[in-house]
Amino acid sequence: MKLFYRQFGEGRPVIILHGLFGLSDNWVSIGKRIAAKFTVYIPDMRNHGQSPHSPTMNYTAMTDDLLEFIEEHSLEEGILIGHSMGGKVAMNFALDHPKLLDQLVIIDISPRRYPARNIHFDIINAMLSVDLQQVTSRSQVEALLQNVLPDIRIRQLILKNLFYQAPNTLAWRPNLEAIHNNLELLFDGIATERTFKKPALFVSGGLSDYIKVDDEILILKMFPLAQIKTIPSATHWVNADAPKELCRLLSEFLGKECAFVQ
Repeated sequence: MKLFYRQFGEGRPVIILHGLFGLSDNWVSIGKRIAAKFTVYIPDMRNHGQSPHSPTMNYTAMTDDLLEFIEEHSLEEGILIGHSMGGKVAMNFALDHPKLLDQLVIIDISPRRYPARNIHFDIINAMLSVDLQQVTSRSQVEALLQNVLPDIRIRQLILKNLFYQAPNTLAWRPNLEAIHNNLELLFDGIATERTFKKPALFVSGGLSDYIKVDDEILILKMFPLAQIKTIPSATHWVNADAPKELCRLLSEFLGKECAFVQ
């Protein structure tokens, strides 16, 4: 599958993978900061953003998409950064294709299987409940979502998925049907005896429960050279909550300054 992507900067390749209900636009700010020293690629994952839709939505398929993307753009020996769902894809890829990467960064996700979370079902049900034929603006959609999704961060994440497919006619970019039908698969863990014996950085949000103390044993088993860092002020949406702190950790790990580029 040929993924839509955004590209910034020059230098060694860095690929950033967004999470569930996200899209490449969520990571443009961080990507431009990294692009001071690297060539940054930010694809939309399948069934998200401007990438193609498919009824298949699982980590094997998304890992294959990433391999196709890397081969198409000749991005071997690069750096892979993944958040949440994108972090699971990044871990899978690193374990399956370690020779194609030099470094790995995982943001607020562990290799384990997660229990189903009500928030994911709330999000997709809220999106499906909006009759887009009856609205003409994002503010109207936000008003409809406000009671169901009271967290402003989540609403802002969701509203980025709206686009005008015609004047005054809004539509959702994600393939909501495919995501809904495959949502349970996205909670899957990684079952493998393989290891990634290259530098890795795991960043957790201190206000998030996605990476727990018990997860560190599993992380270090699969990624024995991993550093595990916490940003105390961040929730699961680390890039939105603490971009400066995240950039500082990326700078230290990548060995090059993460500075904003206009």
